[in-house]
Amino acid sequence: MIRAIVRTAFIGLRRDRGALALSFILPIAFFTIFAVIFGGRRDTTPKVSLLLVDEDHSTASQRLVRGLEHEGSLKVKTKPAPKQGVEQADYTAATAEAAVKAGDAPVALIIPHGFGENPISFGAPDRQRATIQLLKDSSDMVAPQVITGLLQKVAMTAMPDIMAQQGSKYMDEYAGGFTPEQRQRIEAGLAQLRERESTANASGESVAPADSNAGMPIAVSARDVVGENKNNPMVSFYAAAIGVMFLLFTSSGAAGSLLDEAESGTLDRVLSSRVTMGTLLAGKLCYSWLLAFSQLVLMFLWAWLVFKLDFIPHIPGFVVMGLSTAFAVGAFGMLLASICRTRGQLGPLSTLVILIMSSIGGSMFPRFLMPEAMQKAGLLTINAWAIDGFTKVFWRDEPISHLWPQVLVLLGAGVVFFAIARRLARRWEYS
Repeated sequence: MIRAIVRTAFIGLRRDRGALALSFILPIAFFTIFAVIFGGRRDTTPKVSLLLVDEDHSTASQRLVRGLEHEGSLKVKTKPAPKQGVEQADYTAATAEAAVKAGDAPVALIIPHGFGENPISFGAPDRQRATIQLLKDSSDMVAPQVITGLLQKVAMTAMPDIMAQQGSKYMDEYAGGFTPEQRQRIEAGLAQLRERESTANASGESVAPADSNAGMPIAVSARDVVGENKNNPMVSFYAAAIGVMFLLFTSSGAAGSLLDEAESGTLDRVLSSRVTMGTLLAGKLCYSWLLAFSQLVLMFLWAWLVFKLDFIPHIPGFVVMGLSTAFAVGAFGMLLASICRTRGQLGPLSTLVILIMSSIGGSMFPRFLMPEAMQKAGLLTINAWAIDGFTKVFWRDEPISHLWPQVLVLLGAGVVFFAIARRLARRWEYS
């Protein structure tokens, strides 16, 4: 009897293609996505974008710049990308800060004037030492830590002769001085080290110092240029990320009423009246649109009341992004319902598609921590464009006019989704 029960259950699962897909395809799809993100392979590790400004233009600063540019974990930019084939000027402190505020990169390093005179110091802070400025976007908590660590590493590998020279200076100062013979040997050793460094630079290699645990030789002063004066700013990210994912589920469920009406015969009676299929779909789209926007309003009001989100000053931008997102989400729900034949098919299909979209679109894991290929793939989802737009509004305080890329994509996607849904729904008109 147990064997018969098991066999019957498997036969039922095989007939229900949606349940079969959800049972086997969804786990494999999610495993693949998260294996690519967290797998730890070197070719999938995302590079950190860094804006670099050299105000000193000394030998030491240029060697530090070259060392950072050769660092495989970094994507260093010293100037903006060319516009219409015209080469742009190098970043300055002001333009680099503006670029971080605009989201072009999470971190900018400013090497100040006078850095080459005393680039490295050990022990107590040296007042004469120039301090490198690190300008950061606090929404990315990983990049500043990575940059700070790599900066110290590059200082040790790109300027070993300067480190040795500074170390001997401190030894001479605090250990009672060197004898003339000792000074001569130190100078000879430094000359050999400089020669090795020149040879390594010519061959594209780097020379590590004998002691890689020398401490923190480069003075760095970090400053938040985005999010420093906000109350609980990450709440806006989570409200948008989680909100869009559940809006997709809600819209697909609401659009499923079309399948219920088709199965019950109500759709035939509606279409036999003066209501056309286009009018019916438009009405259901408007309902899904208003429902999704109402859910966003409730979520952000809750974030404002409970988690102190800065909501009131950003209401205009929220309305623009909320309506655009709700329209795209509602149209996508109509598309899913039009693809399916029954409500039983809609459930598994919508779950599979929405969870995959949410995982690569940033609703489950921030896109800036994903490999570059995954970040680009995320741009094929509603989630990514909606989250980017809400980030501009609540995090970067950008004006409504800067939202046009996100609004254009979301509205355009909604129109395309609705047009395809209308085309697929013709089968009900001729059935």
